[in-house]
Parts: sequence; C-alpha cells; structure tokens
Amino acid sequence: MNANRKFIVALMATGALLTGCASNSSQPYGYNNGYGSGSSTASAGYGVIESIQVVQGENRTSGAGGVLGGVVGALAGSQIGSGSGRTAATVAGGLAGAVVGNNVEKNRNAAGPEMYQINMRMDNGEYRAVTQDSAYDLRVGNRVRIVDGRVYRY
Repeated sequence: MNANRKFIVALMATGALLTGCASNSSQPYGYNNGYGSGSSTASAGYGVIESIQVVQGENRTSGAGGVLGGVVGALAGSQIGSGSGRTAATVAGGLAGAVVGNNVEKNRNAAGPEMYQINMRMDNGEYRAVTQDSAYDLRVGNRVRIVDGRVYRY
C-alpha cells in the first residue's frame, strides 16, 4: 500500500510539473502587433494596404505530447529499483518523458499554419501590421478598415 501511495504522489507531482511544459501564445491570431509607430491596441482604424506577405504562423503545442510522455516515463521509471529509489526513478522518468514528449509534438508540428501579414498606412500617418489567417479579398492598394484586430475592405 505504501508503494502505491508513493507512486500516486509521484504521478501527481509529475503532472503538476508538466503544466509548465505546455506552451500557449499570449497573442491570438489577428492581433494587431503595432508595426512601425502604430499602437499595440486592436482598435478600429482606416487606411490603405501597402503590402501583403505570407508568413508561417507560430508553432504551438497543445501539451498533450508532454503529458503522454510524462505518463509513459513515470510508468517506465516506476519499474526501476525499490523504496525511495523507485520514487525518484518515477519522478525522473516522468520529467524526462514530458520533455521528450513535448519536443516530439513540437517537431511533428514543425511548420505552423500559413498566415498573412497585412502592412497598412493608416489615415493618421502611422503604419500598422496585422497578421491574420486569411487575406481573401484584400489586395495592395485597397482601402481597408481594422475592426477588433482584423482587416476588412472598406
């Protein structure tokens, strides 16, 4: 019973540590990133498109690879040794598995989604760049407006 309790505690500690392995971007797609002297708020504005560039979106991991790797590593580590050595091996296996699992997921999703960076000269003279997932009907020279961090023809 004591070994099971230590194993459960080790798994819970590993799970708590794994939450730090997941990476999430703090800026969602379509966020106005304040190109040039522009502000960093996603407020409304009017302007003209100067260029549109295709860029690779940010490579994101969901954390599932880290969690799965941590569980597999902890299970493998629990098979080594006995007593406090087994607990240490379980924790070390969980941490190593989490790192490896997160890296495998990141490499599997090496190329992020294709995004469009739209560079505009605003009516007040400032420059802004907005990165969004679609540039469906947008062309260089179009008069546009920015609403909630997205660019629309005006």
